[in-house]
Amino acid sequence: MKRLLIMIVRFYQRYISPLKPPTCRFEPTCSTYFIQALERHGLLKGFFLGLRRVVRCNPLSKGGYDPVPEEFSFKLRRR
Repeated sequence: MKRLLIMIVRFYQRYISPLKPPTCRFEPTCSTYFIQALERHGLLKGFFLGLRRVVRCNPLSKGGYDPVPEEFSFKLRRR
């Protein structure tokens, strides 16, 4: 299942993302972050981290450098 999600995100990166203007406010991009989170933390924790990042990526967010954490935590980071 983890591989399937990674394939879906890579499909998005390759075929859908180039068709629209860049909007991600973070580095690495949300799609790259999602893949890294899945690879580092597994399906459930990685999906949670990736989804949380996508939800935070909006016009009201400051954005900036936000790497995948080494250790998983359910605590929300305050900026």
